[in-house]
Amino acid sequence: MPIVGVKDTRKQQLIDATMASIAELGLQNTTIISISRRAGMSSGIISHYFGGKQGLIEAALRYLLGQLGRELRERMARTDGSPEQRLQCIVEANFSEFQRSELTAKTWLSFWSRSMHEPGLQRLQQINNARLYSNLRYAFARRLPKQAATEAARQVAAMIDGFWLRSALSTDPQEGFAAAETLCKRFALNALNPTTNSPAQV
Repeated sequence: MPIVGVKDTRKQQLIDATMASIAELGLQNTTIISISRRAGMSSGIISHYFGGKQGLIEAALRYLLGQLGRELRERMARTDGSPEQRLQCIVEANFSEFQRSELTAKTWLSFWSRSMHEPGLQRLQQINNARLYSNLRYAFARRLPKQAATEAARQVAAMIDGFWLRSALSTDPQEGFAAAETLCKRFALNALNPTTNSPAQV
């Protein structure tokens, strides 16, 4: 079991405080002071560990991306690796309890809105998009021709992002996320088996 040092613990506390500040105040109004107060640390430690607010903001986004990847790997480890199970794991990871939590959802929404204006956040968002597409395409390519796999991956990636965003902004996000997960799974499995007339079981 890896030993977590004081430095790593403090960094994670600052990342958690950053997400809490963004969820409450928004990314624009989140400051070094608002973060340090929530973390119970001096503002100078942010510069020491992250080089400033922007470095910490990007670290928080990398943390969200890391959590997404970890959840997918954990789910995949419990399957036989079939295309069907791979697709279901991808959808489940994107709609996991962590990813649909209020704190995480508000943080993602703030990042998305700012990524159009900040190259660092835009680069991380593009990495996230590329990983989702790549994972989906790998699953589809095990069953479908190359072009069909590419089209299916693009469609499902768009569905996941679109339904996630719509659910996060709805009046009842949790109900929306649950319905979105079911619909995305069904669409993905039907795309994997286009000649099957009966609805895919999820």
